[in-house]
Amino acid sequence: MRTGAEYREALRDGRRVYVMGEGLIEDVTVHPATRAMVDELAGWYDRHFDPEWRDILLAPPDAEGNRAPWAYALPKTSADLRAMGRCFSATTFLSAGNITHTPAYGNLIALGILDAIQQRYVSSEQIAHIAAYRELIGRTGRFLTFSAGAATIGFRFREDPLERAAVRVVRETDAGLVLSGKVGMHTSPAYAEDVYVGAHCAVDRGPHRASFIVPVNAPGVTILCRKISARHPNPFIAPLSSRYDELDGQMWLENVLVPWERIFLMDPSPDVMASWLFWHQLYCWLSKAEFTLGLALACADAMGLKEHEPTIEYLVDLIVDVQTVRTCQTAAELDPEVTAEGYCIPGRGHIAAGSIAMQKARQRMAEILRILPGSSLVVAPSDKDLTAPEVGAGLEESFSGGGYTALQRSALLQMASDHIASALDGRESAFELHANGGIPAWRGRLRRYFSRYNDLANAVLRSLSLDMPEVNFDSIRAIPLTPRRPVTPPPGAGDRGSS
Repeated sequence: MRTGAEYREALRDGRRVYVMGEGLIEDVTVHPATRAMVDELAGWYDRHFDPEWRDILLAPPDAEGNRAPWAYALPKTSADLRAMGRCFSATTFLSAGNITHTPAYGNLIALGILDAIQQRYVSSEQIAHIAAYRELIGRTGRFLTFSAGAATIGFRFREDPLERAAVRVVRETDAGLVLSGKVGMHTSPAYAEDVYVGAHCAVDRGPHRASFIVPVNAPGVTILCRKISARHPNPFIAPLSSRYDELDGQMWLENVLVPWERIFLMDPSPDVMASWLFWHQLYCWLSKAEFTLGLALACADAMGLKEHEPTIEYLVDLIVDVQTVRTCQTAAELDPEVTAEGYCIPGRGHIAAGSIAMQKARQRMAEILRILPGSSLVVAPSDKDLTAPEVGAGLEESFSGGGYTALQRSALLQMASDHIASALDGRESAFELHANGGIPAWRGRLRRYFSRYNDLANAVLRSLSLDMPEVNFDSIRAIPLTPRRPVTPPPGAGDRGSS
């Protein structure tokens, strides 16, 4: 495991990063738009050297006394999944679930590619290449992030349907493929070292769909990031949004050489390799929910409401939502699926049920946290206001009491506001829940993952005193995933495209 300082140094690699509203970023480790996230990710690496975190982040010693990070494990047992889950839960809670793509995510991407390649078995060479790359991540801590590979909106409106794919092959060489194109939005490309461009890039190679791992600093690569989440320059007012802005972005390729050992032939659906990613994603959503519950509990105390029955009912509602999803995660890890190669996949039916439950609950959870502090959430002062000669004494009188100073109560209220009423929360709602299709896609996944249709129906029929026909519900599972949103070009602009 490398240190945070080594990670920072790795980002000074000549990458070309442009942030909307800020322009070209010469050094992401020092620019105000990116520095804070670099610091947080560096902290992720450094925790592995912190004795207080050792038993959460590191596996027990091996025969030689070495302890490997759970973040880079290849899970072979339910116990492995449980240990990795504890690691993900503890680390994602620190950012209130806002850092969704930690370096641990890269190991899960590579593991998913490895599993999908082994299932498809294009060649033993492909398997060896991705196995070596996954081992490289585990050995060095190299940071890989994920893109499904979808095209940008402009490409999808092109008149010729053959030109609507995100990526095209410019030429084939002995060293690899030369690619050009524009890959749609994905998370944390400014902070990663590699980007996996998935099967939605629509580059077909015979009966297979090509996917790629592209270095961020490769010649011809530009990372174009969205505008930063609006935030107050005073961290007291923006305790979360000043630190956890992942800067989702696009990746532009102009004659980029991708070597053969970084090209992987996949199934056209990214879902085939995303099972571990969905599990990690649900931990991020759960961390946001648990952080919401923690803030609600703290606010109930700070506002003198912890014995107020309507407030307690609100808290119980939040506990039900959190425990429902926590239980789904536990069930997924205790009831895993095992691949032919012996890898443990968290039970996908449990993950789907938990994902649907979380997406249904999250807006109500945020609303409860807005309700609990009342108007104090809106008018809470900053630390500077509390020392202002014009109003400081009056604000102390307005906001202190009940065992809290005005500064303490205001800090808590500002945290709550930043968590559920800021641009950071808006980004998470707009992108994270949309990224893999929302509830319609998750309902489709649950239909496919649930495996007890026939067992349950026929068990009921067998309980009757009559001979009953055997029923078969396999057709419920045999459905395609909900298609990505279609984009219809203007009249006369060719065939229908899809996003």
